[in-house]
Amino acid sequence: MRTKVYYHDNCFDGLASAAVFSNFYGSAIRQGTELVYEGLAHRAGQLFIDVQFDGDENAIVDFKYSSDHRLTWWFDHHQSAFLNPQDEAHFRGDMSGKKFHDPTYKSCTKFITETVREKFGFDSSRLEELIRWADIIDGAQFKDARAAVELKEPAMKLMMVIEGIRNPSRLHGLIEEFQQKKLEEIVALEWVQEAFKPLYERHLKSIGIIRENAECADGAVFFDVSAFGLEGYNKFIPYYLFPQATYCVGLSLSSYRSKISVGSNPWSPRPRTHNLAALCERYGGGGHPVVGAISFPPEELPRAREIAREIVRELRSES
Repeated sequence: MRTKVYYHDNCFDGLASAAVFSNFYGSAIRQGTELVYEGLAHRAGQLFIDVQFDGDENAIVDFKYSSDHRLTWWFDHHQSAFLNPQDEAHFRGDMSGKKFHDPTYKSCTKFITETVREKFGFDSSRLEELIRWADIIDGAQFKDARAAVELKEPAMKLMMVIEGIRNPSRLHGLIEEFQQKKLEEIVALEWVQEAFKPLYERHLKSIGIIRENAECADGAVFFDVSAFGLEGYNKFIPYYLFPQATYCVGLSLSSYRSKISVGSNPWSPRPRTHNLAALCERYGGGGHPVVGAISFPPEELPRAREIAREIVRELRSES
């Protein structure tokens, strides 16, 4: 028996969700199954066009819904969970009892934890540390911006490694490590330390790059780092640098997408009044009310830049 688990790639909550689901599935549903992992990334166009769904059972966690008949399990907490109304209707009509969605949760990890306890009587408390930190990180529930940017805790160091490396086998190994070890033990692994050090140096440089390329006015920060290869920057840096900001819009570029990131400051002196998921949905993106993103093909960077500026103007207009 081979079970394929698809998860939100390069995301702490995505990997933690895969770990919690795997712990549940391998313990309560099908003991002894071979668990295989594959990361999924948001991009322009058809998200699932090259996804094989080649397990005997297939699961997606912390990522959009697929109506493919080979999908067995699904858990997601994003407001923008469906690519189109047809997919949402397909989900609403599903009677398997194995597909779940609740956008009120701050993390998919905690959503899975509480759902499998309620629906299947499964106790995930042995992974309590992982679950707690996934909820803190994905829900931006840090004490302040310094805690989010200075990366003192083992979980925060692992967040940086997860967001920064592009080695699927290492990420899949972390999903397995999450099920077996404490976070401080995982951080101490030799390969994790080797990966963290250059990423941390890059992180410190990125603070300077964002500082030099950001403009803050009328409660919104905008910066374009598409020329610096910084798609994986720490999303809390703008609020660390500009604590007076309510919103942030960042433009970045990678080999497979031009990306607009839209966020709100968890520690803002002014309340958030925009639903950022709904705002991003207008342009084909999505996310949560407090944070969202839009992906375009790399060659459409000029269009992405224009839309990013349009979003900034709208966010600033409320001031």
